[in-house]
Amino acid sequence: MSTKVSRRTVVGLAAGMGLAPSLVSAHEAGLKARELRVEWLTDPVGLDTRRPRFRWLLEAGEGARDVRPTTLRVIVASSPERLAARVGDVWDSGRRKSGKLDIVPPKDLPLASHTPYVWAVEIDGAWSAPARFVTGILDPAEWRARWIMAKPEKVRGNHVRGWSKELTDPAEAAPPLLRKGFDLKRPPRRAVVSVCGLGHFELTVNGAPVTASVLNPGWTAYDKTALYTTYEVEGLLRPGANMLGVRLGGGMYDVEKVAGRKSKFVDSYGRPRLLLQLSLHHDDGSAEHVVSDETWRVAEGAIVFASMFAGEDVDARRERPDWDLPGASDDGWRPALPAPDRKLRLKAQGVPPVAIHQRFETVAITEPKPGVFVYDLGQNFAGRPEMVVRGPEGAAVKLTPAEVLGEDGLAWQRSFNAGTDRWVLYNYTLAGKGDERFVPRFNYHGFRYLQVEGAVPVGRANPDGKPEIVSLAGQFLYADLPQVGTFTSSDKLLERTHHLIERAVVSNAYSVLTDCPHREKLGWLEQAHLNALTVIYNRDASTMYEKMIGDIVDTQQPDGMVPGIAPEYTAFLEPDGRDQDARNSPEWGSAVVLAPWAAYRAYGDTKVLADGYPAIRRYVDYLASRAQGQIVDFGLGDWYDVGPGKLGASQLTSRALTGTATSYQALTTLAQVAETLGRPPAEAADYRKRAETVRAAFNAKFFDATAGSYDRGSQTANAMPLALGMVPKGQAGRVLDALVRAVRASRNGVTAGDVGFHYVVRALAENGRDDVIFDMMSVTDRPSYGYQLARGATALTEAWDADPTKSLNHFMLGHGEGWLFGGLAGINVDFAATPDRVITVAPKPVGTVASAEATFRSALGPVRSAWRREGGVLALDVDVPAGARATVRLPTSAPAQAREGGVTVATAKGVRSTGAVAGGLELVVGSGRYRFTAPV
Repeated sequence: MSTKVSRRTVVGLAAGMGLAPSLVSAHEAGLKARELRVEWLTDPVGLDTRRPRFRWLLEAGEGARDVRPTTLRVIVASSPERLAARVGDVWDSGRRKSGKLDIVPPKDLPLASHTPYVWAVEIDGAWSAPARFVTGILDPAEWRARWIMAKPEKVRGNHVRGWSKELTDPAEAAPPLLRKGFDLKRPPRRAVVSVCGLGHFELTVNGAPVTASVLNPGWTAYDKTALYTTYEVEGLLRPGANMLGVRLGGGMYDVEKVAGRKSKFVDSYGRPRLLLQLSLHHDDGSAEHVVSDETWRVAEGAIVFASMFAGEDVDARRERPDWDLPGASDDGWRPALPAPDRKLRLKAQGVPPVAIHQRFETVAITEPKPGVFVYDLGQNFAGRPEMVVRGPEGAAVKLTPAEVLGEDGLAWQRSFNAGTDRWVLYNYTLAGKGDERFVPRFNYHGFRYLQVEGAVPVGRANPDGKPEIVSLAGQFLYADLPQVGTFTSSDKLLERTHHLIERAVVSNAYSVLTDCPHREKLGWLEQAHLNALTVIYNRDASTMYEKMIGDIVDTQQPDGMVPGIAPEYTAFLEPDGRDQDARNSPEWGSAVVLAPWAAYRAYGDTKVLADGYPAIRRYVDYLASRAQGQIVDFGLGDWYDVGPGKLGASQLTSRALTGTATSYQALTTLAQVAETLGRPPAEAADYRKRAETVRAAFNAKFFDATAGSYDRGSQTANAMPLALGMVPKGQAGRVLDALVRAVRASRNGVTAGDVGFHYVVRALAENGRDDVIFDMMSVTDRPSYGYQLARGATALTEAWDADPTKSLNHFMLGHGEGWLFGGLAGINVDFAATPDRVITVAPKPVGTVASAEATFRSALGPVRSAWRREGGVLALDVDVPAGARATVRLPTSAPAQAREGGVTVATAKGVRSTGAVAGGLELVVGSGRYRFTAPV
């Protein structure tokens, strides 16, 4: 039992000691709003909602503690001048008594398309710096543009989605160029362009790119939804002649199969197409528009082949110099064709675009075969090569990417499921014009090595006069999701494990969370919920999860089934039309329930729940329809667990156990979702009742009361019911013992797979066995994170043993990351918790670890936990964001001796209550920085 000390008691004690902890008022603390965001984005361009969500963080003066705002006001103005005058001519929320960090207008704002707006927040009388946003096209009826394309639409024969058998002539797969010239009598006051180029596009205005981001727009279920992006371009226009230029690539919209080249699937939603609308607004209030239509001109350029899977080929001799500049020659250009109408929902892209974040230089060059050179970039990553080469016209250079090398030292593409007749290649034919730069435009890939044929490194002997590689590097690409987490520790193996996982997370963060950046690039859904913390602790994924639920809703089948991937670019079906296990597995499909709930718990925004609620209910009913006596027995089970057989479907745990436990979790989670959304109480009650029926059937089938263990006693079998609260009353201790025995039986190695390890970590952490997790994460000589590192991995691998025939850049086994942040360092943010426990800092010093530190920029602001053990004393630094409170659990053997800043914790400024708990001291603290010390 904890002994609670009230705030009144604390104040009384402090006064008696002459330490009265006077709270700092919001005004005295200099409290103000910062980091203003709209729809989770900073100064976004291209919003398509008239009721945008506004949010911000708070900052306070140095040393301020326990500061909470009391009033807020948001104004939105049509000009900086009106904003400066505090005139909210678009919207004025009025001053409200509230400590919230977000606000949504109660009704649509009077916004106009392609228009900039400015806004600011007043907190307790202090105004923030201004922020801005620009609208996209707010009403579908405002699209004046028409879809156009370069070649007539092709017709596919009957086939299962993704399994077309057609081969494409490489000449037919050349990405097109499109352009439109127009004259301006005067420069516009503002110019905003919205564009959707499917699959991907690059847009230039008078030869200058409108964005540094790549692979726009993001992937979607193209039979339902297409994204468009918006840019401000007035600075690129000029009086007189102007030119818009567009390159189109197939992306995931149009995936071709060419003989000899790799492709995960083959299918097309149609030929690449373009929709573009440029709005030109003048000082006199008039506006004109340049739109895509049949007056545009089309041609082919230097890219002769581009595939999201197979690579890209460029013949620089075919380059059209200055093709996207005014006055360029019209030779070889032809009129654009109208594209067939499609019932697509056009939506502004909310997830940040893919950008170049890092450049990896060559660290070593080998020549495993005469004339064949292998460049090692030192890191397995997702991205594209960047080559500078010089040589004679017509000479050809071939680059072969690889994650690993064969025994002969040559590029080995087994981990891509490529090779022999299905290579991933980059081919470049030189124009013979000095130093030439090659970077693929419409492909990215996962690799570490680049094998070069047809050229030699500059400075090497070159008797045959081959082209010379001046430089060869790699561009690391991933979605521009802001980094929000850092982790360090005295235990360098744990630090390296964090880096291993983080590299795989960002390598698979594109417009969907992919499984791997080479072999498949598909949005396998189990990762979205099982590894939610892995993603969320590292990157601000709020927009990613909102997009993800849209993809799932678009992909859900008429009977409620949710396929294992979304968008579903390839349907895994048996010849007779039945679903393969890979298409329909409850641990994957339940992402429709569990992924949005994970996002809500992390970010506190109910929109993701509301958007998915109908689909969530349909899926839970679908699972019930497939159950036999409440037991759900289909799918993959604990994928890639470590058993005696070949890696794949579950070997150590009955798939009915994982399927039924997942069904139970979906029901209990849906009950929480219903309550959070304020649905009628009967809905949540019904789902809980159904869950209890499933729980009873589960225990009747799988629990061995004599052994105190489930199923066959595997790590996964005991962890899932323990973590999900399914264990019969009074039996949790025995099941925990069985789980620990299963871990010790494998000498602390991991045998749980993609599904099960998530629950192993949860079950052990929630039941006080962090020591066992630490032991598992310290293993280096059998399947584990440490084993992957020992075998040279630089990103998390698909298989626990880093099998080089499997993917070597895969984040599906990254569940340990949640423990590094939330267990060892102790930072947890959960908006489903009670107010004082939304933020908790409860570090778990364990094993030989002397120190650990994590930072996490939460939706409430930055949280920090840094602890160090030395001389029998634990020192814990905690940062709580301005405006927030947190529960801190200080692990100590002597709570009465705990101190903060040299005084007893009960008298420390900002400490609102204290109470002794098992294993330490629990405190509720206000915002600010704290340093606690206590005997270990």
